[in-house]
Order: sequence, then C-alpha cells, then structure tokens
Amino acid sequence: MQTLTPELQARAEKIKLLILDVDGVLTDGRIYIRDNGEEVKSFHTLDGHGLKMLQASGVQTAIITGRDAPSVGLRVKQLGIAHYFKGIHDKRAAYAELRAQAGVEAHECAFVGDDVVDLPVMVRCGLPVAVPEAHWFTQQHAAYITRRPAGKGAVREVCDLIMQAQGTLEPALQEYVK
Repeated sequence: MQTLTPELQARAEKIKLLILDVDGVLTDGRIYIRDNGEEVKSFHTLDGHGLKMLQASGVQTAIITGRDAPSVGLRVKQLGIAHYFKGIHDKRAAYAELRAQAGVEAHECAFVGDDVVDLPVMVRCGLPVAVPEAHWFTQQHAAYITRRPAGKGAVREVCDLIMQAQGTLEPALQEYVK
C-alpha cells in the first residue's frame, strides 16, 4: 500500500466517480490500425480487475474518450462501466452531462488523463491524475502522477489509491485470502 499525503488522502476519500480517458490511459497510447480500418487496442487485466473492485466498493466508473472504437465499447461492457461517452470533442460538456447523470459534485470526481484535451475535465474535478507518459503541461495540472505506465497498471494504481483512502482496499484484498 502507498503512503498517501494528507492532501491526496483528503481528495481521494471524497471520490464517488472515477472517469477515464482511453488512449494513453487504459492503453499505452498506441493505436494499431489494420488494413481494413479496424482499430486494435490492448488493455491490461490489472486495470480491469481494479475497476471491478472499485465498483464493488461503491465508486462509479465512466469513460470520456475522443475516439469511437468498437473494441472500447466491448471492454466497457465487459467491465460494467456505467457511463460511456465516445467520440467526444468537448470533454467539458460531456463532463457536465456525466456529473448530472451520476449525481455527483465536481469534488467527488477523479479523472485520469494524458494529454491537453483532458485538461477541461482535470482542472474541474476533485482528483486530477496523469500517467507518467502524459504531456508535461497536463502533468502540471495533476494532483497525482501514477508510478505505473499507461496501459500497464496505471488505472489499477488509481483504483487502489481511492480504495485505500476510503478504507475499502484492505477488506477487499482480504476476501481473496480467506
């Protein structure tokens, strides 16, 4: 488990909704395109299970992404992510709509992003998070930068951090060793 600073603890313990970008957060940022135009993405199982554990702890999950790839829609269904905004060019407007749908205040939202297009949400949420590969300007607006890389456990790290701050991580982990 991590040692959380008092500020990070205070921010994370209030989170009721975790919002994610996809490319460069849930994936390593590379986009593979087959000759037929089909996009292929790679997702990490650590991130997927972390999202399921976070949901089981009572925190809602959402995605706001600028792209519209069928593989992401499939992953959203597999993980039971309740709110999915795809093909979004104005993340600020989507964020406002999402908060209304989810019934949460800005300070109760966390967002994980990697590029400047994510900043309209990051600067308005309670816990803005960036991945290590994020653009330097995006990192400047993050309250936390993950140690794990994008597409390789960064989202799991954020899920664990939120659950740790809320006191739900240790009990959830203990269920696996009973």
